[in-house]
Amino acid sequence: MLQRPEAGHDLARRLQGPEGAPLGDVFAFVSSLYFRGKLAYARAFARPPAGNAGIHVITPCDGLQPPELALRVADLERYGGIPVDAEEPRYSGPLLRAFESLAPTWADTEVVLLGSVASPKYVDLITPFLGERLLFPADFVGRGDMSRGGLMLRSVEEGRELRYVPVLGAALHGARPARLPPKKR
Repeated sequence: MLQRPEAGHDLARRLQGPEGAPLGDVFAFVSSLYFRGKLAYARAFARPPAGNAGIHVITPCDGLQPPELALRVADLERYGGIPVDAEEPRYSGPLLRAFESLAPTWADTEVVLLGSVASPKYVDLITPFLGERLLFPADFVGRGDMSRGGLMLRSVEEGRELRYVPVLGAALHGARPARLPPKKR
């Protein structure tokens, strides 16, 4: 939809143009509620240490990138050809290099992972760099992508930060929690 030359909406036109479109906007469009929730939550609650960028997006083959990074159609096509899998070197290599370069500046920093902690695609690669400093929202356990996205958007609307726990030693799988109650209008 974003790559079609006849696409009429603004994001597609920007993605196809020379300036590109912000990675955060493109990922939010592609994955809908889930990434939109992640990005809104990160923007609301990130507390980066002085001199460090606060929000990093894990990409399929470019490691960690800021959500403002300009993407073009060719980038999206390249991303689409790479499986996000810990065993895939085109994904894991750039991500590991990004963590190696950032690890010294994050020596005393807690990092909150807003992606799935129930699969090895993030946790197996990131934990060796951060250990106990890799945290995630405890309310993620048992929730699917859309439920996590909705939970994060509601937390932003309510101005309520979620409670974090270290990934190491945490229960990463669990019973599905009750559905989020309908939003009050």
